[in-house]
Amino acid sequence: MAMAFKMATEGMNVREECRRSFMEMKWKRVHRYIVFKIDEGTKAIMVDKLGPAAECYADLAASLPADDCRYAVFDFDFVTVDNCQKSKMFFITWSPAASRIRAKILYATSKQGLRRLLDGVHYEVQATDPTEMGFDVIQGRAY
Repeated sequence: MAMAFKMATEGMNVREECRRSFMEMKWKRVHRYIVFKIDEGTKAIMVDKLGPAAECYADLAASLPADDCRYAVFDFDFVTVDNCQKSKMFFITWSPAASRIRAKILYATSKQGLRRLLDGVHYEVQATDPTEMGFDVIQGRAY
C-alpha cells in the first residue's frame, strides 16, 4: 500500500501524444473520442484508443474495460431546439467497482495533470458503472 500511495502522490507524466491527439480532435475533428490509460511501468498517461469521427458514444462506452480505470474525452455533436448545430466536449473518469484499489487511487490523484492539458472541455463526468455515464446523462448535461 505504501508504494501505491507514493506513486499516487508523485502524479503521472502526460505523454505528448495525449495533447496532440486532443488537438486533432478539437481542431481537425478527426476523432470522436479518445481513451487514456495510465502505464504504471513508465508512470505516464498515454493514449489507449482513438475513436474515428464516424464512431458514436456507444462505441466509446464499449471500449472502456469492465475491470480497470480509464479517462476519456468525447466530442458530443447535437442540434439545439433552435435548430443550431453545437458541439460539447466531455471528460469522463471511468472507475468501475471491479477495478483494483491501487488503480482507483492512481487515476483519482493523476486526473488533474491530464485535465489541465485538455483546454476546451465543457463538462466532467465521473462514473463507476455504465448507468452513471449513459447517453441520456451526456445528452442531459449538454442541453
